[in-house]
Amino acid sequence: MKQRLLFLGPPGAGKGTQAQQLAADRQLLHLSTGDLLRAEVAAGSDLGKEAEAVMARGELVSDALVLAIVRGRLEALAASGGGGWLLDGFPRNLVQAEALGLLLDELQQPIELVVLMELDDAVLIQRLLSRGRSDDNESVIRHRLEVYREQTAPLIHHYQQLGLLQAIEANGSVEAIAERIDALLG
Repeated sequence: MKQRLLFLGPPGAGKGTQAQQLAADRQLLHLSTGDLLRAEVAAGSDLGKEAEAVMARGELVSDALVLAIVRGRLEALAASGGGGWLLDGFPRNLVQAEALGLLLDELQQPIELVVLMELDDAVLIQRLLSRGRSDDNESVIRHRLEVYREQTAPLIHHYQQLGLLQAIEANGSVEAIAERIDALLG
């Protein structure tokens, strides 16, 4: 059974929903970079203070800082007797993927499976519009999808080359998609 996972997919594909459910069902550490950053800030850790200062300036948190936070969580997991983890929302580009790969090699916790959640643009746009967020209009959503494709297409190829990538259709009910993911994990 696969225990070290990475979820990839466009905005609106359901990565967060599926990751939360799967992590709870299989007792995996859910590493969502947004959640991790907020938790570090709330905890008042040194990394959290650094992240808070960067975000307060309206800047993106550096790859090095995100990797340091991921490292801390994975080292703590290993120290507590281990267990699996699920990365959601990171890496977002090839540079991050390569840095993450080096970190995971160092920690002897390589990714076992990358799940690519695929969905047609028309369905993604409808899904995102139906969330009713003020920043989700069709042109913003289309731009986010373009950015995703520019940054993530190399990731898809990277993980295919490593023999780690498995794609699933992310259309249908939450339960149907969860069953497809379970089938991949064994």
